[in-house]
Amino acid sequence: MPTNLPPEYFSAEERYKQASTPREKIERLEELISTIPKHKGTDKLRADLRRRLSRLKESADKGKRTGKHESTFHIEKEGAGRVILVGLPNVGKSSLLTRLTNASPAISEAPFTSWTPTPGMMEWEHVQIQLIDTPPLNREHMESEQFDLIRSADLLLLLVDLQSDAMQQLEDARDILLEHGIPIRCQKNIDQISAGKAYIPVLVVINKYDDPSFSEDVQLFHELSQCDWHTVTISSLSGNLLEELKVQIFQELNIIRVYSKPPGKPPDHTAPFVLKKGSTVEELAGKVHKDFLNTLKSARVWGTGVHDGQQVARDHVLHDGDIVELHT
Repeated sequence: MPTNLPPEYFSAEERYKQASTPREKIERLEELISTIPKHKGTDKLRADLRRRLSRLKESADKGKRTGKHESTFHIEKEGAGRVILVGLPNVGKSSLLTRLTNASPAISEAPFTSWTPTPGMMEWEHVQIQLIDTPPLNREHMESEQFDLIRSADLLLLLVDLQSDAMQQLEDARDILLEHGIPIRCQKNIDQISAGKAYIPVLVVINKYDDPSFSEDVQLFHELSQCDWHTVTISSLSGNLLEELKVQIFQELNIIRVYSKPPGKPPDHTAPFVLKKGSTVEELAGKVHKDFLNTLKSARVWGTGVHDGQQVARDHVLHDGDIVELHT
């Protein structure tokens, strides 16, 4: 049902976007809500704005009680890696977070439903990975703290809507990130970034692949893309291909699972140690217990590039799925 919003709403919305302090945001959001006519077509919008107002007031009250402002963009790192979802409005970030984690962000067809970041934990093969949904990218108004949060990512999931102009969305999102100094790299902008800088890897998620008839659109997207980022095509609506996305996220994080085996006992496959690719037996020993770095005498490995139970040196490079028996 159409919302039929009056001109006063858009004027009040612009004033709200320009608000800088929590008190000013609360006042202008209250003004914005008061401009919305009450009928069935605006029920969802008014409810979303009231929830946003409630969160702002709770945040302001908490700041008064503690004597300091606790930013909603400050989220502690958890799990084996931090994956941050970015994209333009209505590409399905919040829906995807709901599908992959236990989080419950606000979901709506209206743009800019998510105004604060929402974290959740995704489990894959007994590995916990932190996913964070963020407010949509746009050039009109964005919190500087949002870009600080994005810079903390181990991986960016850049979502585009296959049923809209996906290529334009990709280019706009990429340009906004670069304009705010986010260290990403693709073939097209390679000259815009200084050499030697550490880049945040990007995985492009082509969302809303809700019907096989969209296959030609996916192929065209790949042909037109000028970035060398890996892509995954999914449907957050149906859940199609989400397992493939989980596998790709794990691979893009550049991590491995290694299982510790006590002598004479089987390994516990439900509790892997997560290490960066290229890690050694010595680094695993330090992660199991810091004292093992000094007391480690030998190790036996079952897995890639060795015969079962082969004795290896401390500098032996481990692979995903290896089983290691440490001897001290």
